[in-house]
Amino acid sequence: MHNQEMVPYDEFSMFGQNIEEYSINASATPTVERVGVQLPDGRMVSALKWGEGEPRLVLVHGTAQNAHTWDTVALALGCSLLAIDLPGHGHSTWRDDATYTPQNLADDVAIVVQQLAPNAQAVVGMSLGGLTCLVLTDKYPKLVRHLVMVDITPGVTSKKAKAVLDFINGPQTFASFDDLLARTTEHNPTRSATSLRRGILHNAHQVTDGSWEWRYDRRGQINSEKTNLETESPRSALWDAIARLQCPLLVVRGGASPVVDDEDIEGVKQHYPSAEIVVVDGAGHSVQGDRPIELAAHLRRFV
Repeated sequence: MHNQEMVPYDEFSMFGQNIEEYSINASATPTVERVGVQLPDGRMVSALKWGEGEPRLVLVHGTAQNAHTWDTVALALGCSLLAIDLPGHGHSTWRDDATYTPQNLADDVAIVVQQLAPNAQAVVGMSLGGLTCLVLTDKYPKLVRHLVMVDITPGVTSKKAKAVLDFINGPQTFASFDDLLARTTEHNPTRSATSLRRGILHNAHQVTDGSWEWRYDRRGQINSEKTNLETESPRSALWDAIARLQCPLLVVRGGASPVVDDEDIEGVKQHYPSAEIVVVDGAGHSVQGDRPIELAAHLRRFV
């Protein structure tokens, strides 16, 4: 693929690939639309609204991802749900201060949930999205009836998440799509080429000279990582938030992920003894990408 070739992109045209890869009994043209909520400061938070009627679930992705990371899960579930692009990701507006913490993201997500999914039966968050949903549940408990945290706990550290951060902190721009695909494949060796190509098209965009760059805001990655992963005070506050939970909690751990370890799971049990813990064998950090059918089954059962 040469630099000058412009690659067509239709975000709703690839669901058939998800269906074929995972043998899902679903329509290749599901009911899904892009919606948005304007925040008081003028920023826009974008989301994908799946199905008809009020969303039963809210799905929130991790750092450097976007709402399409949940496509296969959404197709497998076949219910009405809302998948949010966090600020600074996907089609949502970037923050002027380039700081993306669970605390400030939760305030933005609360506005979106209140407007678009106020009666959702569960809020599901992966990685940064999981910590964001934890803060959301703590600060806005009436919006969350069940909480699911996917491969994340307040015990996360930069050391545990090193493999993930190494990928996120790589180059911002690539001369060609093939270069971007090669790097993505290197860091995701168990994924199919079709899946990775689809993910790149959703999470990167081609500029006028034919090169490619990620969609997400990388300006604040270093600051956000230190705030989220290396500072004891925010982690302590997040553990306290787990202890204050008033709704059922499910923690989904990727069986092959280094991000959540046994000590983290013990921490969850100590702070919230009734929490349900499940391990998805063969899944890395992005359980929704590695084992989406299994994750969908756990969500269906839990809610």
